[in-house]
Amino acid sequence: MSEVYALAYPWRLNLEAVARSSGVHPDIVRRFVELDLIRPLGGDAPGGPWFSPRTPELIARVLRLHAELSLNYAAIPLVLDLLARVDALERRLVEITQVERTTSR
Repeated sequence: MSEVYALAYPWRLNLEAVARSSGVHPDIVRRFVELDLIRPLGGDAPGGPWFSPRTPELIARVLRLHAELSLNYAAIPLVLDLLARVDALERRLVEITQVERTTSR
């Protein structure tokens, strides 16, 4: 009898996997690390540096901000922080609206 296994995603990616998943050269990934646009996971395990599986998504966002809004790489961390704050505020607004709806009934 064959067994069915759940799909498992890696909990970390090495530099080459991040570059391949992002569609960029590994040197771009290294440069983004130097500019503190992305951060490797802590530790110095063999085969590293290691990155979160969400890093390719972050690299795509950085590239899009740079290309579409002509932001320089120094401004991108500030914009990413502001976007994260907007997302958090929008989530909080939804929570408050839901609570108000339930209490007004």
